[in-house]
Amino acid sequence: MNAVGPEFVGPEAERLLTWAGLLQAFDAGHARGKPEIADLFLYRGQDVMLDRAAWITGVGALVKVATVVPGNAARGKPTIHGVVNLFDDVTGELTGIVDFHLVTKWKTAGDSLYAASRLARKDARRFLLVGAGTVARSMVQAYRSLWPDAEFSVWNRTPAGAEAMAADCGIAVAQDLETAVRAADVICTATMAKSPVIKGEWLQPGQHLDLIGAYNPQMREVDDTAMARARVFVDARATTIHHIGELIDPIASGALREEDVVADFYEGDYRRLGDEITIAKNGGGAHLDLMTARYILDQWRGR
Repeated sequence: MNAVGPEFVGPEAERLLTWAGLLQAFDAGHARGKPEIADLFLYRGQDVMLDRAAWITGVGALVKVATVVPGNAARGKPTIHGVVNLFDDVTGELTGIVDFHLVTKWKTAGDSLYAASRLARKDARRFLLVGAGTVARSMVQAYRSLWPDAEFSVWNRTPAGAEAMAADCGIAVAQDLETAVRAADVICTATMAKSPVIKGEWLQPGQHLDLIGAYNPQMREVDDTAMARARVFVDARATTIHHIGELIDPIASGALREEDVVADFYEGDYRRLGDEITIAKNGGGAHLDLMTARYILDQWRGR
């Protein structure tokens, strides 16, 4: 640790952040080359501890630890807790401790915004959020930064959740999921589903899907038909293809081959061809946490 110790960056730093600035940080971070990265999952029944670590030469190193305790909802406590530690790239000193929820919000939403900026149609107007939690609310803000005239609707497994989000965000409630999917230009899934909620037969030419929710081998949000019909992209091959049910299951069934995944952010081939359907799987690896935390710390220091 250096003489003055690490800098603590709290949620008040959010006023300094922009989605455009974060996307520029992602551009710069990916230009540095592929990171050293590793994940560690620990399980205790329904409870999960996730340790994520990344090192990018020229950016620094990060360790992000999160606990996910579903039973906390009944206790009146948040389901997710965590901490983000940033280390100096050269000396390895702890240089920053950045608010966990701030990093997670901007990394998660920024990841899918980065994909959508390359794959969603520029004239997209109708955006459907599937799921009404914190991530879905963040995506409304993120998408609006690139599509200021977007019209949003939200569908949730429990209608009360959709109604609450709609009231808070000033958007519409989608009453029927199939109808809403068929009508959307961009569909964003942010659920805790363990089996598909979106059917591929509902998808229409020209649509783009950002899949966020599934983060382990037991989770997925769209079915094999959707994966087979779309051109599939991921944020990083190393953190998605063999780690998340969204890809593991259709590869195992033969609906998708590993080589059918077109590209990740490091390969630069994120582009739409004609009126195709595109899917981007948000794996949210620690390298993106590192780029996001570094951006936040830099903005805080430069305030």
